[in-house]
Amino acid sequence: MTMSRRTTLGLLAGVAGMLAVPFGAMAEGPIYLGYQLPLTGNTAQYGQDFKTAAEIALKDFNASGKLKVPVEIIFEDSRSDAKEGVAIARKFVDDDRIVAALGDFTSTVSMAAAQVYKRAEMAQLSQTASHPDFAKISEWQFRNITTQAQEGVYNADWMNEQGLKKIAVIAEQTDWGQSVVKDFAEKVKANGGEVVFTEFFNRGLPDFRSIITKIERAKPDAIYTGFFYEDGAQFLKQMKQLNVETPVYSTSAAYNQKLVELAGPAAEGLFLTVTFLPNSENENVKTFVDEWKAARDGAEPGQFPAQAYDAVNIMLEAVARAYPDVSRQNVRDELAKTKDFPGVTGVTSFDENGEALKQLTKATVTGGQFVPLK
Repeated sequence: MTMSRRTTLGLLAGVAGMLAVPFGAMAEGPIYLGYQLPLTGNTAQYGQDFKTAAEIALKDFNASGKLKVPVEIIFEDSRSDAKEGVAIARKFVDDDRIVAALGDFTSTVSMAAAQVYKRAEMAQLSQTASHPDFAKISEWQFRNITTQAQEGVYNADWMNEQGLKKIAVIAEQTDWGQSVVKDFAEKVKANGGEVVFTEFFNRGLPDFRSIITKIERAKPDAIYTGFFYEDGAQFLKQMKQLNVETPVYSTSAAYNQKLVELAGPAAEGLFLTVTFLPNSENENVKTFVDEWKAARDGAEPGQFPAQAYDAVNIMLEAVARAYPDVSRQNVRDELAKTKDFPGVTGVTSFDENGEALKQLTKATVTGGQFVPLK
């Protein structure tokens, strides 16, 4: 049996129409996003936090009725490994359903995966990649976190205002840690100060006492640190054990209530910059904190899950604005238009380079709590 000419032409036209539809735009079923993050390995606690935050944001968005179709997120475990991150990025870009990607956690993995997203022309939004070069990779990279180029300058000026001129600096031995030292040290020198000691350490170092002893010999006015809460707690405890009372300043990466839990009284007086405080009176913050506590047995969220929560919501809003033509290009374009997004980490806009414009807050640990400073 042969098909009529009219039937054949109709089938060909239908196929041509299907091929002409861009990635993601055809579906009246779910819209898919990819999220690469470390769910196992030595940074799994961060990835698990990001996943919980993403699930809270996604549940609320789908319940809001903003779209006629649901959005789904496909989570993949990068283990904070650059090779694994690249493999996941390739998997995501090869999946025609996925219109944009979130992640990764570290700058190293995020930047490795970025090369794949750049070539495939898929938007990538990292909640935490703070290396100054990440967003410079291409027009497809965005981030929802301040960079060390921003934080380093801010903290150097803050310490200069306090009359602290001789500074010791330590940071973890990663791309991120290198940027912590570089941007801060340049501004200290520009302000007429001096970096009298610099050392890098491997993440998870159990004993900081030899480094602390070296710092003491340098006789700094203050110590500037590039660490996350686990290393931060260990460093602060050992500072107290050695009776070293030099003031310690840090980046927003150290902000987590678990630092206080682990360090105990040794955390008192730590100074740092933050973009999120769970005790804020902001209604968005209260809602997020309540939902987080319900999901995590009453524990308070730290800054990084808050960054992830905002990143997912920013991406979802871009998808909603692009609907019904939810192509990879359109989602990227709508993401770039993000302006004054009322997130829990502050009002957020993207500049022309995909950098998050946020306001930093000075904070300290007092009575076992992170509190803002005026």
